[in-house]
Amino acid sequence: MEVNLTAGSGRVFMAGVLLLIFCIWVPTLGRAQNASVSSSAANVVNIGAVFTLNSFIGRAAQPAILAAIDDVNSDSSILEGRKLNVIFQDTNCSGFLGTVEALQLMEKDVVAIIGPQSSGIAHVMSHVVNEFHIPLLSFGATDPTLSALQFPYFLRTTQSDYYQMYAIADLVDFFEWREVIAIFVDDDYGRNGISVLGDALAKKRAKISYKAAFTPGATKNEINDLLAGVNLMESRVFVVHVNPDCGLYIFSIAKVLGMLNNGYVWIATDWLPSVLDSSATVDPDQMNQLQGVVALRHHIPDSDLKKSFTSRWNKLKNKGISGLNSYAFYAYDSVSLVAHALDVFFKEGGNISFSSDPKLHDTNGSKLHLSTLHTFDGGQKLLQTLITTNFTGLSGQIQFDLEKNLIHPAYDVLNIGGTGFRRIGYWSNYSGLSVITPEILYTRPPNTSSSNHHLYSVIWPGEITAKPRGWVFPNNGKPLRIGVPDRVSFKDFVARDKGPLGVRGYCIDIFEAAVSLLPYAVPHTYMLYGNSLRNPSYDDLVSQVVENKFDAAVGDITIVTNRTRIVDFTQPFMESGLVIVATVKETKSSAWAFLKPFTVQMWCVTGAFFLFVGAVVWILEHRINQEFRGPPSQQLITIFWFSFSTMFFSHRENTVSTLGRLVLIIWLFVVLIINSSYTASLTSILTVQQLTSRIEGIDSLISSNDKIGVQDGSFAWNYLIEELNIPVSRLVHLKDQEEYADALRLGPKEGGVAAIVDELPYIQVFLAKLNCAFRIVGQEFTKSGWGFAFQRDSPLAVDLSTAILQLSENGELQRIHDKWLSNAECSSQLSQVDENRLSLSSFWGLFLISGIACFVALTVFFFRTFCQYRRYGPEEKEEDDNEIDSPRRPPRPGCLVFIDKKEEEIKEALKRKDSKQRASNSTP
Repeated sequence: MEVNLTAGSGRVFMAGVLLLIFCIWVPTLGRAQNASVSSSAANVVNIGAVFTLNSFIGRAAQPAILAAIDDVNSDSSILEGRKLNVIFQDTNCSGFLGTVEALQLMEKDVVAIIGPQSSGIAHVMSHVVNEFHIPLLSFGATDPTLSALQFPYFLRTTQSDYYQMYAIADLVDFFEWREVIAIFVDDDYGRNGISVLGDALAKKRAKISYKAAFTPGATKNEINDLLAGVNLMESRVFVVHVNPDCGLYIFSIAKVLGMLNNGYVWIATDWLPSVLDSSATVDPDQMNQLQGVVALRHHIPDSDLKKSFTSRWNKLKNKGISGLNSYAFYAYDSVSLVAHALDVFFKEGGNISFSSDPKLHDTNGSKLHLSTLHTFDGGQKLLQTLITTNFTGLSGQIQFDLEKNLIHPAYDVLNIGGTGFRRIGYWSNYSGLSVITPEILYTRPPNTSSSNHHLYSVIWPGEITAKPRGWVFPNNGKPLRIGVPDRVSFKDFVARDKGPLGVRGYCIDIFEAAVSLLPYAVPHTYMLYGNSLRNPSYDDLVSQVVENKFDAAVGDITIVTNRTRIVDFTQPFMESGLVIVATVKETKSSAWAFLKPFTVQMWCVTGAFFLFVGAVVWILEHRINQEFRGPPSQQLITIFWFSFSTMFFSHRENTVSTLGRLVLIIWLFVVLIINSSYTASLTSILTVQQLTSRIEGIDSLISSNDKIGVQDGSFAWNYLIEELNIPVSRLVHLKDQEEYADALRLGPKEGGVAAIVDELPYIQVFLAKLNCAFRIVGQEFTKSGWGFAFQRDSPLAVDLSTAILQLSENGELQRIHDKWLSNAECSSQLSQVDENRLSLSSFWGLFLISGIACFVALTVFFFRTFCQYRRYGPEEKEEDDNEIDSPRRPPRPGCLVFIDKKEEEIKEALKRKDSKQRASNSTP
């Protein structure tokens, strides 16, 4: 049970603890009851060490602490000649004895306590040190709740399990598992750690499917029963968070139960590497029980200090010292931290003194000797110095954040195999899972994105390298409960049946075919949902899955947004979407049908271009082509005749100019395209059956006030109300195909409906059975699909999605479709003249090309004419040589007169002018 005491209630708790303890403990040492008691030896500073000496952690921590004491005392630069003295107390894995040992240390004027290793004992001792202001530095208590403000004098010198649980959550997410089973010891250490794991997994959309707790000191039979129970469950991913001294029992029993074979995943917290590192020799039988296990170990950066200490430790192993584990490094650094803090404490004028606590006094006849316990006067100052101390120790940088946790938490990710283990990566709260050491990553920008996580390959239990699926169907005799809608219409999709399965239909065949492709058996039973009178509500069916009344729902279930929020769907096996079906009538042809192929704009632009091109050709041909000359009225008629005769390629006038031929050939190409398009469109209008409906699509349906039919149980009902804001009064429930047909035939004026809104697969079946008596109008206005619904995070949804894709690829999906559903299709094309008429947007490119050709031709023509006009002048009359020339030259003719002249006349005049010019230049 998690301890949660306020400052006031803590004193009450302490009083109860003290009364219980002192009833059985009589102090063996008397003390002078002065207001201030000084240390008996001014040059010796006492610190305490409280933990279980004969344990995996204790056997490594005690030599490490002694080594640290020797190093501190041999360093003259620390403590100014004072010496550290450590007093060991053995808790023997007991919270009660831990409290007794802590109180005994209070008698010996200790200024700090190293330990304990147990989170449960740390909870109790934290209340004691809070009362006497003695900093408690624990190298082994990893319970995340110990970091609370409730324990101000508790300082963790190792990593909190908060970070370790987030590392495990990242591992689970990296391998894409969604459920784990937590096996843990039921104490503060186990419960609080697993509680954090649950929160961390929830952030990754995963969860703890079952918490398998056992009491501290549980027997092998109790652990065997626990493991046998979890082995019947679905998840095959086990997270083991237990104490080092009993953890190996779990794996030995799991080995006997066959739970370390192919398909199982075991993840152990840092207790397992601590046990293996503490072993002086490798036990083959022990390692055989751990093959394929993945474990986390505190990351200790490589450094010269670490190498030197490891070398010293190896020399002591021959003297019966256990192996070196990570807790030994943290224990060593805990002593170094106290030494550095005391050095600063003394340099800042601090001194060691203890005062009596006025709240603790002996009553008449009491033998508890409460007055022998004193408060450390400098405890608060020393605590603040400890928190702000920053140095590099054996375990790395020793520095605390605002929550009094060590900075840069990191773990090695290990994979046990053979006679040892190999490191497959690292985890840090800075960059998540990586194959690069955290020290290198600290020099880069932080990146904890899942896409950036990497690990080396893992050899899993059973000596396989392929990632285990992580789950199986529970071996508890319970088949999968499949909810199936009990339909009364469109029974080709799914319906009740008298056969062995109890159901039949298109959806059932697809589900059975997909299940048969899975690499494992899926025992299941179908359970009908509905009253057999009307189609059930599919939203209610999905809700039954959420409420665990069904494990899954199979049928024609549409994948819509509000359903995906509460269940997981498989890959869609059928495309779907809402469409409108309505009555249609045949359009009768009119006397003006020949005008329908083109829009009004197209007709106007086409006519204008006919006249424009005719005028351009007349301009280009008028000066050189006799057929384009004559009286003005005749020339105007020629322009109109030539323009429109090109429509039928029947123009009789020949073009002789190069520019005129260029313009004409391009225009004839444009006319060819326009004629062909017009002919094709008119043919379609006159020969293809044209159908029209008063309802043209969803917009016209919304704007009308007519009744709308909706199938029973369909999501379309809520969609029309909530998304399209159609009043409920306009909607009509329809039971089956017969009601569909009757409602449409009656129409809205006679109690029927104007249109029916339903999903495309249903409408296709409906229209096929009625020989296309009705038609789909407008476009499909939603896009969705049908899928099978499963409970959230169900791994079966993923595997079935893969199986459905396989069915699609091998053609089995189409074969099932052809077996149950008709291939007959009704054309949904209705007569929508405005939409089908040819508009200018389809031909503006052709008109642009023709216009550019006309512009270029006219530009060249007028430029050449202008040049001729400048050179052209009246013919000079022959005069006598003695006659004086006229002072004024006759003016040039007007532009229009000049343009109207024949090209031959102009050229002849220019030749004469040039000849006279040459003759006059040659006369002396």
